[in-house]
Amino acid sequence: MPGPLRGLPDAPLWVLVLRTVAALSAALTGLWASAMFLQYSAVNGLTPLAVVSAVFLFFSTSWLAWGAALGLIGLKPAPAFDRSALGPIKGRTVVLVPVYNEDPTTTFARIAAMMASVDKALLEAGEPDVPVHFAILSDTRDARVAEAEESWFTHLMAATAGEGRLFYRRRITNEGRKAGNIEEFFARSGGAYDYAMILDADSLMEGATVIEMVRRMEAAPGLGLLQSLPTVVRASSVFGRAMQFAAAFFSPVFSRGLARLQGHTGPFWGHNALVRVDAFTECCGLPVLSGPPPFGGHILSHDYVEAALLARGGWEVRLDTDLSGSYEEGPESVVEHAKRDRRWCQGNLQHIRVLMAPGLRAWSRFVFLQGVFTYVAPVLWALFLITVIADRVTQPPPNYFPDPYQLFPVFPSDGTAKAIGLTIGIFGLLIMPKLLTTAEAWVMERMPSFGGVGTVLRSVLSDFILMSLLAPVMMAYQTRSVVQVLMGRDGGWPPNRRGGAELTLGEAWAGSKFIVLFGLAGLVIAHFLTSHIFYWVLPVVLPMIGSPLLIARTSQPARPGRRGRRLFTTPQDMRNPAILALHDAILADWRGEGATPAGTASGRVGAPPAVASGP
Repeated sequence: MPGPLRGLPDAPLWVLVLRTVAALSAALTGLWASAMFLQYSAVNGLTPLAVVSAVFLFFSTSWLAWGAALGLIGLKPAPAFDRSALGPIKGRTVVLVPVYNEDPTTTFARIAAMMASVDKALLEAGEPDVPVHFAILSDTRDARVAEAEESWFTHLMAATAGEGRLFYRRRITNEGRKAGNIEEFFARSGGAYDYAMILDADSLMEGATVIEMVRRMEAAPGLGLLQSLPTVVRASSVFGRAMQFAAAFFSPVFSRGLARLQGHTGPFWGHNALVRVDAFTECCGLPVLSGPPPFGGHILSHDYVEAALLARGGWEVRLDTDLSGSYEEGPESVVEHAKRDRRWCQGNLQHIRVLMAPGLRAWSRFVFLQGVFTYVAPVLWALFLITVIADRVTQPPPNYFPDPYQLFPVFPSDGTAKAIGLTIGIFGLLIMPKLLTTAEAWVMERMPSFGGVGTVLRSVLSDFILMSLLAPVMMAYQTRSVVQVLMGRDGGWPPNRRGGAELTLGEAWAGSKFIVLFGLAGLVIAHFLTSHIFYWVLPVVLPMIGSPLLIARTSQPARPGRRGRRLFTTPQDMRNPAILALHDAILADWRGEGATPAGTASGRVGAPPAVASGP
C-alpha cells in the first residue's frame, strides 16, 4: 500500500528555496576560493597543474561552505512541538536490540534499565497496560559470547519478570548483518507490532522518550520513521570527551539546519529511531548488489537507503531535534574512530550503485551524494596539497633578468596577501559556525548546563585546537579508506570496542606509521624542493609526523581541571540522566553477585512470536 505522501512534493516551497540558497552559497564560496588561488598562482605564470589544484580547491571549499550553511540555518531555535494532537497509545511497540559479539552483561543491563524506565513512564501516564516488548536479536559469532548471552538472558528474564514481553533469538548465519537481522525479525514477527524502536547495542533511551515518540508517530499517519538526536555519553578519554562535547554543544544546531532542509525526506542513522512496521516492511527490502564487495554484496550503510526507500514509498521520514533522553556511546580513540569510519566509508561509497535507482526523491539522491562526498572531500584536500607541491617543484626558478642587457633585477609580484586571505577565509568557514553556535548558547542560556561561560569558552577553544591538530590525521585515515575501497578491499564489519580504549605509544605507532611516513615525505619535499612554501605545509605535515603521540595522548583519560571540573563538560556530566543512573545501579548489582548465571542450551531462548509480516 503506498504511503499517504505518494505523488506529493517532498518539501514545501520555502524548503526548496532554502535548499537552493544553501547550495548556491556553497558553490559561490568554492568559486571565490578557486579564483583567489588562481590569482595567487598566476603571479609567476599560470600552469595546468595550478588549474587542476583550483578544481580540487573548488569542491573542497564548497563542501566546507555547505557544512557552514547547515550551521547558520540551524542557529534559529526550533519552535516548541505542538503536542495538542497527541493522545493515548493504541498500537503495539517492540524495542529491537541487535547485538554482535557484545559484552552481554553491560548490554542486557541497558535493556533492564530501559524496561524499568518504560514501565515507569507508562504508569505515570496512566497507561500501564500499553504493550511495549523488547527483542534481543543476536548475530554473535563467538561461541563463548553466545553462551554468555543465553546465560545472562535467563538472568534478565528473571530480573525483569519479562515473560511474554522479552525475547531473545540468535541467528545461525548473519546474512545481511544488522539490516538482515532486523529484516528477518520483521519477516517472522513483525505482524505482531505496529511500531519498532531500532537501537544499537550501546543505545540507551529514557522510557518517556520511547513513549513520546510512539505518540508522535500515532498522531502523524503519514510518518514512516521518526529519528531522534542521540547524545554521546560516558566518554572518558580526551578524544572521546572532545567528540562528546561537540555532539552535545554543536550538533543540535547543525541538526536543526539539516532538519529544516529535509522536508519529508529526513535522515535515518540506523539506531535510536522509531519505524512504522508496515511501512518499513513494505518499502525497505534491501537489494544485494551484484558483484563482490566492497561495491557489491550487502549494503553496509543500509540506514540511508532505507530512509530513501521509505520516502520513495510515500512515507515521511522526520528528524525531531527536540527529543531528549536518547543516548549512545562513541569511540574513545582516534584508532577506534578510524576503524568504524572505514566501514562507513565503504558503505557510503556503495551508494554510488543505488544513486540512480528509479523513483527516488531528489533530496534522497542528494543525501547519497553528500555521503559519498564526506569521504571524497578529504581525498580532494590531499590531492590539492599534492598538486600544489608538484606545481612548485616543476616550475623553473624565477628569472630576475629576463632581458640580457638589463641592469637591474625585476622581482616577481608578491601574491602572499592573496594566499593569506584565502587561508583566513577557509579557516573562517571552519570556525565561524562554532563561534556563532557559542554565541547562540550564550543567548539561549545553554552555557550553565555545560559548566558555565568560562568552561564553555575553554572547551570551545580546546576543541578547535585539538580538531585542527587531528584534521590532517583524520584526512590521512579517510584517504586510505577511500583508496582501499577503490582498490577492491573489503573492510568487513569488525566488532566495536566498547569502553576504555587507552593506547600505548607502540599501539598508536602501529596504527599510524603510514601517516608518519607520508608526513616526513611531505616535509622533506617541501624543504628541499619547494622551500618557498615550506612554512605553508607545516600545519599539515607536523601533526602527521606527531600522530602517534597525538593518538596515544588523546586516548588517555581526561584529567579534572580546576575545581574538579573537566574540559568538555556536558549537561550529562552536570546531572546524570535517570536512565544512565539506573543502568549503572543495575550493572553494579549484577557484577556484585560475583557469579555467571546458569546458562541454557537453546539458541532461541524466549524467541519472538512467529507472526509473519511483509509484502
